[in-house]
Amino acid sequence: MTLPVHHRHGRLLERPFPALGWGEPISAEFDDLFERMNRFLEAAAGTAPAAMAFSPLAELRETDDAYVVETELPGVKREDIDVEISERELCIAAEYKEHAREGVLRRSTRRTGRCEYRALLPADVKAEEITATLTDGVLTVTVPKTQAAKPKHIEITQA
Repeated sequence: MTLPVHHRHGRLLERPFPALGWGEPISAEFDDLFERMNRFLEAAAGTAPAAMAFSPLAELRETDDAYVVETELPGVKREDIDVEISERELCIAAEYKEHAREGVLRRSTRRTGRCEYRALLPADVKAEEITATLTDGVLTVTVPKTQAAKPKHIEITQA
């Protein structure tokens, strides 16, 4: 004997369950639970959440002439960003500040505090020629390669 199958579209975690009092998808409840557990564990370990840095979204690309790092820092002012290079390590640090708001904050998924991106560059670079630009919340750091680090095409001749 076969039973009828009722198929609902969408994954289980993406559906709301109003009968259970959950108007939002279950995944939002889990996100909130994990955030609370993280705060609890940080408090138990004695580390202040403000002192802990998270890593912003970034990508590191290599071109023929340079290494290019694009880091997403929406809402961060230029004065709150610090770019440093030491030997072969590039460090981008920024501070997300709390915004003044009216009313009672019911839920927030915004991060605040210090964020940090570190990358170990694979070759010698021209540290004195590094440039950084901030456009539409994306920080682009261009680290030029030295002449020795640039790829050189070798032509094959017939013997």
